Formats: sequence, C-alpha cells, structure tokens
Amino acid sequence: MTELHDVLELDKNAQDLLFRSARTANTFTDEPVSEEQVAAIYDLIKYAPTSMNIQPLRVVLVRTPEARERLVGQLSDGNKAKTQSAPLTAILAYDPEFHEHLPTVFPHFQGAQDLFKGKPHRHDTAKLNALLQVGYFILGVRAAGLAAGPMTGLDAEGIDREFFADSGYKTLVVVNIGRPGENAWFPRNPRLDFEQVVTAV
Repeated sequence: MTELHDVLELDKNAQDLLFRSARTANTFTDEPVSEEQVAAIYDLIKYAPTSMNIQPLRVVLVRTPEARERLVGQLSDGNKAKTQSAPLTAILAYDPEFHEHLPTVFPHFQGAQDLFKGKPHRHDTAKLNALLQVGYFILGVRAAGLAAGPMTGLDAEGIDREFFADSGYKTLVVVNIGRPGENAWFPRNPRLDFEQVVTAV
C-alpha cells in the first residue's frame, strides 16, 4: 500500500477527468449502471473525511419504474424528463440519527454519542457533512468513468414522505448517473478567478 508521504501529484488526465473536463450531464445513453459500479464508487468515496468520521450520507438507488415515477413527481419540471430517461438515479440524503453509529466509526471516544443524542444541532452537523459527501459522491461517479447530473430542483419534503417516512432520512440532492448521451452538456459557465476568491492574511 502506498504511504501518505509517498503520494505524488495526481496525473493531469485524472485531474481533467474529475474537474477541468468534467461536466454535469443532462442526457444519458441507455447503458445500465450496475450494482458493482455503484459499490466501487462507494468504496472509493467512503474514505473521504467527515467531522468525527460521522458519515451521515445515505444513498437510495431508484431502479424500479414505480419508484422512478414516485420520484419524478417530486421534481421540478426541468428535471423530470432527464430523470425518466436516466439509467440510474440516486437520492442522496442525510441520517439525523448518525450518532447511533459513532461507537463503530469513532470508537476511541466513548462519549461521542452523547454530544448529539436528542440534541437539535445534530441536524446541522449531519447536513453539513452529508453535503461534503455529496461532493465526494459526484467526484466518485466521475472517477468511475461515468457522468453525474446532480439536481436540487425538487420538493425535498415530498421525497422524504415518499421514500423516508420510516427511516427519517432527509433529502439533499438527486443525482442521475450513467454514460453521457447526445448533447449532454450545456455550454460551460464562467468561473471566478483566483484573485476573486482567495485572499491571504
């Protein structure tokens, strides 16, 4: 296994795949996305950091026609057609009861659960860290050679009612996944310059 101090700069082609050349896909081919591909994506992104290693992201893969129709009914009009035709759609949500797993994922701190159990700030902690994991998930899809089409034009509470009434998970983003199809990309919008974003003190 490569040690951290031995890690070199990521190859430029890999950088392009993840960032410079990567785009949000709006159309997809009909090539299916397998369970093995999704498992490989998760096996990559699970190592990315969250505070206290809480890992609050939960992923529901929408595969059946019935489930897809239930989901599409909760999306904004501009997101319905592309979701109906995508080979796979994932609902990314957070688990507000993430602290129940802390004895397993943060075992060296025995009182970790008590910091969150029954306390409303656990929602903010879960949401912030799950949103970090959403970013990791999108990069993981790209790293697997697939395209991601993340969407926030949706009725989150409606999706929660449809899919998470029992679990209590809270919807954040819906992501279409697959091979990019014809005319998949909108023109790239401008990015802010380094000087507009970064300051030093």
